[in-house]
Amino acid sequence: MLDVDQYTIGQLAKAAGVGVETIRYYQRRNLLPVPEVASGFRTYPASLAERIRFIKRAQELGFSLDEIANLLMLEDGNDRQAIRDVAHERLLQVQAKLADLHRMEEMLTQLIQQCASSTQQAQCPIIQALASDAPKSVKNCHN
Repeated sequence: MLDVDQYTIGQLAKAAGVGVETIRYYQRRNLLPVPEVASGFRTYPASLAERIRFIKRAQELGFSLDEIANLLMLEDGNDRQAIRDVAHERLLQVQAKLADLHRMEEMLTQLIQQCASSTQQAQCPIIQALASDAPKSVKNCHN
């Protein structure tokens, strides 16, 4: 019988809400330790479920597995400033993506409005903008 604080890989996967192959993949990526075999099979500390949930949540927030590995390494060493630096860099990336999405939203809004106000005989501005090269269509859209 397993210690209450120890899981088989299947139990760990269930506790963390992932598949067994995800755990094995994280082990190959050195995000999770590979435990020694005890009593004929590997056992995992229950605390790894929280680590796996952290990895999944960080991925949902857009962190790459390499960035997550860096965060985990920094956390293991308690380097809060370095952790903040990594998170700040990710924040800058998110802000840049948001700015790009905002520009796309503005352009599409203007194109939809132009298309709605154009005559049936004229080519739809949306088609014109998408058929031409991007810099001109963006330039024309803001004029």
